[in-house]
Amino acid sequence: MFQVFLSGCLFFLLLSILAAVYRVIAGPSMPDRVMALDNIGVNLLAGIAILSIFLRTYAFFDVILLIGVLTFVGTIAFARLLERGVVIERKRVR
Repeated sequence: MFQVFLSGCLFFLLLSILAAVYRVIAGPSMPDRVMALDNIGVNLLAGIAILSIFLRTYAFFDVILLIGVLTFVGTIAFARLLERGVVIERKRVR
C-alpha cells in the first residue's frame, strides 16, 4: 500500500514538473520563468527523496543536497540578473 502511495506521489510530481516546464517555455515574463525553474528544482528534490524512500536507500542524499545548493545558487543568480542586469559586478578603475 505504501509503495502505491509513493508511486502516486511521483506521478503527481511529474505532472507538476511538466506544468513548470510549460511555464518556462511559455511564461509571460522573465520572473515567471525564474519561479518555474525554481519550482522544477524543488520538485526534483522531492522526487529524488521519494525515490530514495521507495528504494530504501541512503545513496541519493548527496544528490539531493547538491541539487538543493545548485537550485539556490541559480535562483540567486537569476534574481541578481533581473535586478541589476549583470550577475557579477566588476569595479572599474578610472
